[in-house]
Amino acid sequence: MRLTKRRLLGGISGWLGAISLVPAWGALQPTARQSEGPFYPRPEDMLVDRDNDLVKVAGVVKRAGGEILHLRGQLKNRKGQILAGARVEIWQCDVNGRYLHGADRALTVPRDAAFQGFGTAETDANGMFSFRTIKPVPYPGRTPHIHAKVFHPTSGASLTTQFYIAGEKRNQRDGLFRRLRKAERQSVLMHLERNAADEWQARIDVVL
Repeated sequence: MRLTKRRLLGGISGWLGAISLVPAWGALQPTARQSEGPFYPRPEDMLVDRDNDLVKVAGVVKRAGGEILHLRGQLKNRKGQILAGARVEIWQCDVNGRYLHGADRALTVPRDAAFQGFGTAETDANGMFSFRTIKPVPYPGRTPHIHAKVFHPTSGASLTTQFYIAGEKRNQRDGLFRRLRKAERQSVLMHLERNAADEWQARIDVVL
């Protein structure tokens, strides 16, 4: 079969297009970007307590309902360089499926006042961050997930994404998760396991 000029150029164009979807040699796969969603807490919604322990709210005796999850990770850029001093935020619905947001009226059940709903952490000298929160639960129309934002002040790089539970069957029915390509999905999956205290733990590294 003769290889015409048109076919040759078309093949080269398709090959270059595929290459553009793959990180440069030696570069890390960037964490997939996803939408912020409608319930990022407004200033009037946020509690005074905004630390990295979402399970315990200052001034509230009891701890939040739900299964505790210790979430940690490391922040790097695509060159593999550690990013210290970055701000990491997470927010998610409580065990009742309610967000820390005045416009969330999808459910009639009350919000868990013992759950912080939103927390922040700063990456240390090794680029590490950690949170104590709850294992995410389903929200109407969504698979269990945790929202996240990352901002590195020195480089100005930022990211908004969502973390999902690896092996969760509802992921395959979630419209936002299904839009991700295979490599992108891997970048936002949390692999949960039990720790010595019989609580959930997971590590999810983030690449800006």
